[in-house]
Amino acid sequence: MVRKKLPEGTLWMCIVLNPHCKSEQKCVWLRQLRRWNSIDVCPWEDGNHGNELPNLTHALPHGNPDLSSRPHRTVFTRAIEACDLHWQDTHLQRVITHDLCTHTHTHCPHDSHGSGGALFDARGWPLWHEHVPTACARVDALRSHGYPREALRLAIAIVNTLKRQQQKQLQLLRNHKKELLHKGMTSVTNMEGWVGHPLDPIGTLFSTLLDTGRGDEEGGNAFLDFSGSVSSAKRLEPHLFPAQHFLDDGQSFVALAVETALIGLGQQRVMPDGLYAQEKVCRNEEQLLAKLQEVELNDALVKIFRKQAVFLLEAGPYSGLGELLYRESVPMHTFAKYLFTSLLPHDAELAYKIALRAMRLPVLETTAPSGDLSRPHHIVSMVPNRYPRWFTLSHIESQQCELASTMLTAAKGDGRKLETVLESIQKNIHSSSHIFKLAQDAFKIATLMDSLPDLTLLKVSLELGLQVMRMTLSTLNWRRREMVRWLVTCATEVGVYALDSIMQSWFTLFTPTEATSIVATTVMSNTTIVRLHLDCHQQENLASSARTLALQCAMKDPQNCSLSALTLCEKDHIAFETAYQIVLDAAVTGMSYTQLFTIARYMEHRGYPMRAYKLATLAMAHLNLSYNQDTHPAINDVLWACALSHSLGKNELSAVIPLVVKSVKCATVLSDILRRCTLTTPGMVALHSRRNSGKLMSLDKAPLRQLLDATIGAYINTTHSRLTHISPRHYSEFIEFLSKARETFLMAQDGHIQFTQFIDNLKQIYKGKKKLMMLVRERFG
Repeated sequence: MVRKKLPEGTLWMCIVLNPHCKSEQKCVWLRQLRRWNSIDVCPWEDGNHGNELPNLTHALPHGNPDLSSRPHRTVFTRAIEACDLHWQDTHLQRVITHDLCTHTHTHCPHDSHGSGGALFDARGWPLWHEHVPTACARVDALRSHGYPREALRLAIAIVNTLKRQQQKQLQLLRNHKKELLHKGMTSVTNMEGWVGHPLDPIGTLFSTLLDTGRGDEEGGNAFLDFSGSVSSAKRLEPHLFPAQHFLDDGQSFVALAVETALIGLGQQRVMPDGLYAQEKVCRNEEQLLAKLQEVELNDALVKIFRKQAVFLLEAGPYSGLGELLYRESVPMHTFAKYLFTSLLPHDAELAYKIALRAMRLPVLETTAPSGDLSRPHHIVSMVPNRYPRWFTLSHIESQQCELASTMLTAAKGDGRKLETVLESIQKNIHSSSHIFKLAQDAFKIATLMDSLPDLTLLKVSLELGLQVMRMTLSTLNWRRREMVRWLVTCATEVGVYALDSIMQSWFTLFTPTEATSIVATTVMSNTTIVRLHLDCHQQENLASSARTLALQCAMKDPQNCSLSALTLCEKDHIAFETAYQIVLDAAVTGMSYTQLFTIARYMEHRGYPMRAYKLATLAMAHLNLSYNQDTHPAINDVLWACALSHSLGKNELSAVIPLVVKSVKCATVLSDILRRCTLTTPGMVALHSRRNSGKLMSLDKAPLRQLLDATIGAYINTTHSRLTHISPRHYSEFIEFLSKARETFLMAQDGHIQFTQFIDNLKQIYKGKKKLMMLVRERFG
């Protein structure tokens, strides 16, 4: 009877690995499994059509077989392969039927096993060198079929084998370390990672050992007898199943379980293909770490943590925390965060070494080595350029950010460690959003207390913020405005010298628009001055830097920065004149009429009407209002410019009207301007002292005659344009338009005659539009 809920493929693994399964049963199951396996809709093991693995009973393949030539692996493939496995190996029977304490050193530790490993270690304890996931599947099967003692024995043998391999790997690496470091690249020794594996080997070992250590495992109700029968005698009594028979002196099952989890989590392994497989790696790792966090650390466990941490740092290609890392390796951020928090109270230096080493994410490094392909006997040959297939990359980067944040928090108050963590963040984190989050985290931690802020951590926060500015300066980021505002806030907290520094080097951090509209404006605000408690001398120095910045920005981007520059330079005559000259220089080619009108209105508001007039005339030169644009947004600016010219005097109005006639072809706008110009005398409401004649301008003389003719001409042209494609539903609207036209025609001395001729021409040209012409006759004769 199966003891726990398992995925379907793993469940069948347990069934076919039943130690007392008859060959006839196995044949029946094998036929059924193959039938299911051949169905088109049978689920694939990794949920993906790309990643195919070798037979689970074999070691890593020789050479580099073509991945596309392998058959697809379904959820039943492993169970089908497991039908070839048996329990008849004499050493396997010794392992699972004898307690460790019954062995003596008479066994030769160099006896050969099928995979070329020793049968016993130096202490005389049995080892089991089978492919780790397969061996752990046996453990799972033994537990599932009610043989916890045998499962425990095999689990201990597997763990002892893993620990022995660790030592041998470390020795091997030490002999070849110089060669590896000289090459500057490494390889992956594990085609299938144990964490995230479909058979969950590390989880199986961990739960087997931990359940025994907690006393959760039942003693079983049968004895495993490889003679072919099951003895169902009474349950083994507790005193006949002593835990110490399975462990060395001073060991505990909990310690062994924890060490096993650390070995598995620290293994350097290749990121699998496919969303499902990659999510499973993350999920499996998090589940295992959650179980580890339930274990209370004691001195013995801390010793194991130290031992494994040192090994992980020194174990080269066998460790995900080795000195050199394969580009496609599964990152260690989540695991390292757990190690860091566990080790920090006991060995801070080692904790930081682990966390800093784990910060790497070589898959995002453009120059990262692709691996050492000179040793095909233990290399996984990966498909090149596989980075886009890291579907869980955003989650991985979030975990990397969490690890960095944990280190920053722990390093508060320690300048040396903060600097080291900062360097690691700047080197290894490639997401501007995550660096910004770290900068904000550091800022919050530094300013959290009611007392004075932690200046060292504030500077780290500022440095991270500056990096974000540089990273996002030439790329689109929807949070960019928020980032810029935050950086100014952070620099303000650091002090006046930080604000001055970012203004001095603004071109490497901000766009000209950001520098003037956000940075300089905020620096010059009263809030900043009060916040920094600046004296007059400091205020002037900061204002001088802001003005210099504003002028530089106006030179670089006059279209978007001129108005801000003028505003920022208001209190300094020389700077203001310089900014105005920049606007004039850029007005001819570099600025739009909208920008020029805006600056012109600003000049009038500041009490410079002649400068406003000058800029308005420059704006008019860029404007073009066609006959049908009677709702154009620039109309109000044109009316304002004409009103300004009219208020200044006849000369100014005479100069602006030709520009209006040239730029504006819309009849209603022209008639509006004409009407306004005839209501008052030019210069009567001038903003400066000027004598004028006090007479209304004549419509028969320049410049109003020119404007009147242009307006009449615009009405004529517009009328013909509208009649070209007019529909009956617009007839009444057209008649009203002609009524407005008549008002303008009548302003001329011979206007009545002109309008009559105009109407007669319309009747003749458009006589085919009988209904419309009838309406014209009714209204205008």
